[in-house]
Amino acid sequence: MIEDNETIDEFLARHASDVEEAIRKAAATEIMPRFRQLAAHEVDQKSGPHDLVTDADRKAEAYLTEALPALLPGSVVVGEEAVHANPASYEALQGQAPVWIVDPVDGTRQFVRGEPGFCTLVALAQGGVLLASWTYAPALDRLAVAIRGQGATLDGEPLRAGVPDPGRDLDIATSHPDYTTEDQKRALLGLWTDGVSPRACGSAGLEYLAIARGDLDAIAFSWEAAWDHAAGLLLVEEAGGAHLTLAGGPFRITGGNTLPFTAARDAATARRVADLLAAGA
Repeated sequence: MIEDNETIDEFLARHASDVEEAIRKAAATEIMPRFRQLAAHEVDQKSGPHDLVTDADRKAEAYLTEALPALLPGSVVVGEEAVHANPASYEALQGQAPVWIVDPVDGTRQFVRGEPGFCTLVALAQGGVLLASWTYAPALDRLAVAIRGQGATLDGEPLRAGVPDPGRDLDIATSHPDYTTEDQKRALLGLWTDGVSPRACGSAGLEYLAIARGDLDAIAFSWEAAWDHAAGLLLVEEAGGAHLTLAGGPFRITGGNTLPFTAARDAATARRVADLLAAGA
């Protein structure tokens, strides 16, 4: 628990491992017992057939909504399922209180299909600035952590995104067409060109991790939901990568971004992808 007059940096120095423990416990208690064990009544649609929610999502978010503010009194939680129930709760991102941004099961479609490519995403932000993030893939037992100004790690080992190999096509994960407007579709079509190899994305959190590991060159996404992007954006930044919107600035978790946007292994690649998106638009 944060002590009197303790800064957020001091809190993270003392309690980052407690956050990790809370995330692991949420997954062990609420997610993994339901993995490949879901009954039909435990899966619902939200906006459509590609937007699913399960009892694991709801219960893991409830677990973290209790556990995380207990570690940092005065903080609040912006969680995907809570915002679905009460959209006004998203406005906490605009305030000055520390905010835990939670996606309890990122990659719910994969989770429902019994595939291991899903993760739990948690980020800590204040005043729109990302301070720390945790990306935990419980079926794979992999944990990536980023602390602003202190780098990124995967299972305790440093992450460096590096740069794409010269002369090789850029590997880019892109938004699912169901989540794009006609204007965004045209922008994304700018990636269908020589020297680029685009594909549909899976779990956003794991795509960001792939960039931070140097296994994927970039993403091009067309939606703003902070719970999908916050953890991964900081992870990519701290691994040496960069992100840009079509307006030419970095993505803001508080919203108002010009979409689509990109995150990439290095600044030059982010600029190249942003230029291709702008040309398509």
